[in-house]
Parts: sequence; structure tokens; C-alpha cells
Amino acid sequence: MNAFENKQTLIQSLRAVSDDDIHAIERDWESWARDDQWPPQVEPGSDPWRVWLILGGRGAGKTRAGSEWIKLKALGLIAPYQAPVRIALIGETLADVRRVMIDGVSGLLAIHDDADRPVLEATKMQLVWPNGSVAQMFSAECPDSLRGPQFDVAWCDELAKFRDPEAVWDMLQFALRLGQSPQVCVTTTPRPLPLLKTLIADPVTVMTHAATAANGANLAPSFVSEITRRYAGTVLGRQELLGEIIEDFTGSLWRRDWIEAGRVSSAPDLNRIIVAVDPPVTSTINSDACGIIVAGLGVDGRAYILADRSVQGRKPNEWARAVVTAYRDFKADRIVAEVNQGGDMVEAVLRQIDDTAPVTKVNATRGKWVRAEPVAALYAEGRVSHVGLLTHLEDQMSAFGANGTSRGQSPDRLDALVWAITSLMLTDMTEPSIRKL
Repeated sequence: MNAFENKQTLIQSLRAVSDDDIHAIERDWESWARDDQWPPQVEPGSDPWRVWLILGGRGAGKTRAGSEWIKLKALGLIAPYQAPVRIALIGETLADVRRVMIDGVSGLLAIHDDADRPVLEATKMQLVWPNGSVAQMFSAECPDSLRGPQFDVAWCDELAKFRDPEAVWDMLQFALRLGQSPQVCVTTTPRPLPLLKTLIADPVTVMTHAATAANGANLAPSFVSEITRRYAGTVLGRQELLGEIIEDFTGSLWRRDWIEAGRVSSAPDLNRIIVAVDPPVTSTINSDACGIIVAGLGVDGRAYILADRSVQGRKPNEWARAVVTAYRDFKADRIVAEVNQGGDMVEAVLRQIDDTAPVTKVNATRGKWVRAEPVAALYAEGRVSHVGLLTHLEDQMSAFGANGTSRGQSPDRLDALVWAITSLMLTDMTEPSIRKL
């Protein structure tokens, strides 16, 4: 049979499948759910689990797993077999509960047959099943709203995004007091929160885990390939794609929450813009990168990290061109270049590309850690913001240790960052112009 005949046979087979058959296949969760999406079984003689913690990357199918578990609980189809039950649905906001947990493509209204589908009573903020099970909606923004009600079952979605997850969790524990064995399902992309660490270590918690790629059949191929291309191997990729809990490195000079707290989508008007460069010693593919960081001093007195233009394994004229391109793209005031390794050669190679660009040469007379300390202090004080996500730079910052390396590697991007912030905020380099980006 040739390719055309194969195609025609497939078309005829698909035509024979009715819409009802397709919907029945989609709803047959037990037959096609992955093992990590199916509620953990309790061994005979073992105590039942209390918390099912589902950690996963973006789009890994966590919401569908939580939604299907609530459906089984509401219908009394899973041990302990009891119905009707009272359920708490908790999201970051009430809008998130509606948008994701109830109305979403993997939400509760989408996964039920017509005969069993609950009715949304929006004014009462609850779902009511035909058998009498009721699910109430709660926002993590108001933990005290969980005072008073009582439940057999709860589902917390994206717990790691909650503003005060401990307060929400504490109030929920007091409310889970109905039925034979109250249980809660937590679906979240992880972050290194104390509460998540506590739950993982708790003997009454069972945990399943899935990466984004595990659910690739239900995601746009271009989405999977693009986010893998961009973030594979980065700390952000390990957290958001693989669903790993990424810790701050012990002894690191920077903390990730400092960076996150200052992150902005755009910079204000700027008094001064610097392109800082930390040139590599050699130019092979295994050499250190040429750190190129663009930073500006805002009219508000804060520093803004505008871009990371660092390049890897380039010859001097190539990285110099990248520096000058950044200088022109951002209409910078000057280039600040460390010359410890290359001396006058660094300035000379830059001037081969643009002999009009103002270049300030700087020499490192102290160790990397000592030079970086006052810059890290500015982050701790909330005086530095990253414009958008600067993944590779932030990975180096969070892993920068007292030995002056980042996971054993030269912190080339961080070195350039330190020179940029030092020039903008810790030395007197006056440039009176104000510009908009």
C-alpha cells in the first residue's frame, strides 16, 4: 500500500468515528492518563496519604490531573468511596479559580459528561454536582476566608504563586475536618519555598513529578521546541520546564528573590547608559564568554540592567563588534572595558570597529568577591532592576561564591555587570543627557 492509499485509509477510519466517540475517548481519563497524573495508590495496611503534591513544568498536565481527581472525589469513584463531599478550590485569585480550575480547557466543567457535570453558581462562588457534592471557590489573597467552612477535599492550584502560602495552608488544615480521610491535591510549578520543602519532607505527603516535555502530545510543537531552545540547561528551564525546585546556592552573594523583587518590564527615562565589557583571554569555543552588559541610571536614581549582549567563543574583532553594536543600539554614553587581561589591546580592538566611541579602561585591583559586594548590596537594598528576564546572567549571579566563580566557571557576565553598576552608581562619571528607550 502506497502513501496515498495509507492516507485514504486513515481518512476513512477517522470519518467512521463520531463526535460522541471522540469526546468519549477524551473523557476516558483512566485509559490515557500518565502514571504521574493518576492518584497514588495506598498499599494494604498503610495509612492513607493526606497530601498529593504534583510538581511539574509549564504545560505538563498538572491542572488536568487535579481536575480529574476532584471529579473522582465529587462522584465518589475513588477511595475512600464517599459522596456527596464538600470541596475547597483555592487559586491565587478568584479570577484564577474561575479561569483555570473551573472554566479552563482542563477545568472541571470541561471534563464531565453532561449527566454528571456540576452547575456553576457564580453568585455563591460554588459548583454543585447532581449528587449533592459542592465545591467552594477561595482566593489565596484572603486566607481568613477559609475560617468557618469545613471540607472533605481540597485542591490548591499554583501554590508557589501564593503571596502568603503558609497562612493559606494553615487555615486549610483546620478546615479539612470532614469524612473518613480528608485529602488535598496541590498542583504547582515549584519554587524554593519553605512550605514546599516542608510538604515534601512530610510522611503524609506523596509526590508525583512531570516535565513539560511529558505532555508534548498536547502542546504546540513550536512551543516545546522554542522554550527548549531558549531555556534548556538554564536554572529557569530546570524550574519552569523540568519542574525542579531550584535552591539559592549556599554562600552565594546574590539571592534570587532580590532579583525577582526588582524586575520590571521597561525602564524609565535614563540619565546615563553604560556598556560594560569583560573581555575573554582566549577566543576558542571553550573559552570564557565575553561579558557584555548594558545598564542605565534612571532619573529615579535606580540602576536598570537593560540587556545581556554577551557572546561566546568569538575572536577579538567579533566580540568588539558586539560591544559597539550594543553601544549604538542603546545610544550609550560610553563603553567601560576591563583591561587586566588585554591591556591596551582591548581599547585598540574596540577602536578598530568605532574610533569615535568613548572608552573608559578599568583595572581590577581587588578580587571578584570584594568588587561584587557593594553591587550585591545595592540589589539587597532594592536599588537595581532587571528589565525583563536575563536568564544566563541571573544564573551566574545566584551561583556566585566566595571563591570568585559561578559553579566553578568564570563569572564573565557578572564581571561586566559589576563594572556597569560600579560605573553608574559607585563612581562619579557625570553625563548630563536624559534619554527615553
